Amino acid sequence: MNQIAQGADTFSPLRPREKSRAWQVGAVLVGTLILAVASRIEVPMIPVPMTMQTFAVTMIGALYGWRLGAVTVLAWLAQGALGLPVFAPSGAVGIARFFGPTGGYLLAFPLVAMLTGWLAERGWNGSRPLRAFASMLAGNALCLALGGAWLAVMIGAGPAFAAGVAPFILGGILKSALGAAALGGAQRFTR
Repeated sequence: MNQIAQGADTFSPLRPREKSRAWQVGAVLVGTLILAVASRIEVPMIPVPMTMQTFAVTMIGALYGWRLGAVTVLAWLAQGALGLPVFAPSGAVGIARFFGPTGGYLLAFPLVAMLTGWLAERGWNGSRPLRAFASMLAGNALCLALGGAWLAVMIGAGPAFAAGVAPFILGGILKSALGAAALGGAQRFTR
């Protein structure tokens, strides 16, 4: 069996595929709690605040895999749509948040978790730090592209890039490096 196929079988130190449905439901609940906490770690900016949400989303994707990662992020989005205080504190509440300036970023999150999870399942995980970094970076780039596109519809392409993409590029790179390091540490810890 080649290395990538082996990585696909053991992509995560959590081994979510080997766990029971009850464990997976618990993982979804823990993941939504982690996302809610990450949403509260915020640097207020206009029109889009900088938070640790993308770090949490990419980590959940990488640790849970593309399916369970997407389910976790969708559950968190559903909690926010119902009005639970799981999103960043600034902005509209409930379903209205999806129609504001941050809506595109929020709607991108399940796709980001799917992308990083899909890549992790193919060996872009903690056992390969550069690939893990590239996976996290791809997730952050996807989020900025989709969120920036949504914002561009609202305020125009130039202002959207200036306010909703450019200020977040360095943060995306740093969060990607932190994510790759965390995955590597988790991989070594569970060996």
